[in-house]
Amino acid sequence: MCGWLLLLLWGLLPGVVAGGLDRALPHRTLLDSEGKYWLSWGPRGGRLAFRLEVRTAGYVGFGFSPTGAMAAADIVVGGVAHGRPYLQDYFTNANRELKKDGQQDYHLEYAMENSTHTIIEFTRELHTCDINDKSITESTVRVIWAYHHEDAGEAGPKYHDSNRGTKSLRLLNPEKTNVLSTAISYFDLVNQDVPIPNKGTTYWCQMFKIPVFQEKHHVIKVEPVIQRGHESLVHHILLYQCSSSSNDSVLDYGHECYHPNMPDAFLTCETVIFAWAIGGEGFSYPPHVGLSLGTPLDPCYVLLEVHYDNPTYKEGLIDNSGLRLFHTTDIRKYDAGVIEAGLWVSLFHTIPPGMPEFRSEGHCTLECLEEALEAEKPSGIHVFAVLLHAHLAGRGIRLRHFRKGEEMRLLAYDDDFDFNFQEFQYLKEEQTILPGDNLITECRYNTKDRVRMTWGGLSTRNEMCLSYLLYYPRINLTRCASIPDIMEQLQFIGVKEIYRPVTTWPFIIKSPKQYKNLSFMDAMNKFKWAKKEGLSFNKLVLSLPVNVRCSKTDNAEWSIQGMTALPPHVERPYKAEPLVCGASSSSSLHRNRSLELLVGCLVLGSMLPSTRLGLSFGAWGRCFL
Repeated sequence: MCGWLLLLLWGLLPGVVAGGLDRALPHRTLLDSEGKYWLSWGPRGGRLAFRLEVRTAGYVGFGFSPTGAMAAADIVVGGVAHGRPYLQDYFTNANRELKKDGQQDYHLEYAMENSTHTIIEFTRELHTCDINDKSITESTVRVIWAYHHEDAGEAGPKYHDSNRGTKSLRLLNPEKTNVLSTAISYFDLVNQDVPIPNKGTTYWCQMFKIPVFQEKHHVIKVEPVIQRGHESLVHHILLYQCSSSSNDSVLDYGHECYHPNMPDAFLTCETVIFAWAIGGEGFSYPPHVGLSLGTPLDPCYVLLEVHYDNPTYKEGLIDNSGLRLFHTTDIRKYDAGVIEAGLWVSLFHTIPPGMPEFRSEGHCTLECLEEALEAEKPSGIHVFAVLLHAHLAGRGIRLRHFRKGEEMRLLAYDDDFDFNFQEFQYLKEEQTILPGDNLITECRYNTKDRVRMTWGGLSTRNEMCLSYLLYYPRINLTRCASIPDIMEQLQFIGVKEIYRPVTTWPFIIKSPKQYKNLSFMDAMNKFKWAKKEGLSFNKLVLSLPVNVRCSKTDNAEWSIQGMTALPPHVERPYKAEPLVCGASSSSSLHRNRSLELLVGCLVLGSMLPSTRLGLSFGAWGRCFL
């Protein structure tokens, strides 16, 4: 009788089939370095669904944190104890004390345990309007995870010891639907036996020559090739297009990036054409767009930059990771292009020390877009993905879009920027840029821990404020940027005169006496910066005239290059639309009580969605639906 009742109950439950749960989640990543904790996620009915697959018979914990630490975190703990599933919504205060949340916003959908693993699946609204919950947006999310070999008791979960970690992800990056033929051609751009120093951070650069094709090809997908066992060592990969004037002599060896002895040829590689970060996935171009190879306008040489993260200073590591580019002669309708927009990388980009918040803006001016688009594509270009880029002081980036003085929908944003997690964001809908539009890349920095000026530059301790726009059809515009006037910045600290003509770099101050014979960099560092002065300086910099950079391929220039323009009068900083709350907490409480009434049953291991899990389970497991 019990068996027939269980079969009847199973027949009434949605999403359950004989082969397992019919609940495909499009994204999946490993959270730990030992293969014990897998996360899958994706949208489901206006909510976000998560599946945790963890090698433990105790509790599993998961959450969202503003910094990746335990303080002020939004946490959920679940598992299966004594034949019953449980899921509890918690939060931590600034002192990292764990407390039950009075508003339970996580809905248990599925729980299973066997002798080796625990699987729980749950959903939640993106915006719960619970002050103890973190809203899930298109920004980078720092997820935290933990597990224990014992289940959580009445007093809550026991301390997890070293079974914990954090990882930055973008949970709302739109799904990629392209499925490639197994027969499609590809080539690899991978490092060869790179020795990883026994230090925390290494950036390794290597130039490659793109294979020579007899006819035009389209790259339609790029994916990481990570050496087995190095999944946590390879932190991010950037691929830059280099000057076509390069030659094969630059291919002989790699070198540490941003090093004084780095080959000069590396400095010609400026435009990012692909980015991947730990936790990220491969990038598929839209079905109507491809990255062109094999024509005179296409990349011949590229630079692969790999960031290695070796926090335990392991010795003797040798790496062979890189990228795989899938290409085809089945040419798509449009060639993809890349535009670098924002602040031109220069020492004239200045950020004072000790600032909890400082904003910089880079302008892709209406004059540049007017000239380039009218000449090349008067009907406009269509943006489908954006990479937002800053360095270690960066905290948030927004790419704003204006037309005839009116602000359009944001092209892209990341209010919780993480330098160690950079990848192209797919736009939910393509956005058209017309002649006469203008773009502002707005960057937010924190320099509280710095005692000297931060300058624009290539080093990770220098800063950038850039957006890389992937668009179609390709036009001859590679950079649309700006830089603020330096003399008015120096006047703020009291500089009256510099030596002219300028014969040294950085140039030298002539007066007043306190700065005489100092470089402008030394003068800026000598000034006594405090928060009040920093705020006043920030207001000044955002209002200064800017020098326009409007470049073609191989550093050729549009006629507008070098002109001076005034920044547009816009609302600063950008004011985001208020978040819309999801379902009320009462429905979630009702649903959790309903789950407690469902019948637990022993099911065959074959009922598990093993093709999704990639795990080896025993023959039996306890399953709760």
